[in-house]
Amino acid sequence: MRKEYDFAKMKGKPNPYAKLLKKRLTINLSTQIIDYFKTIETSSGIPYQSLICSYLADCAMQKRKIAWG
Repeated sequence: MRKEYDFAKMKGKPNPYAKLLKKRLTINLSTQIIDYFKTIETSSGIPYQSLICSYLADCAMQKRKIAWG
């Protein structure tokens, strides 16, 4: 190994798998839902958007159905 590396000459490459990991989505949520997840964010230290994503992923994995009415 070298003692020093010159990173100024290094060219970065984009991650080819980045698009497969997550996709940007615009969704309308009520302020009550956002506030609820923000309170969990405060106590857990996990960003509220990550909490919402995790909750939806859990619902999808458990194949939960919405109970209307």
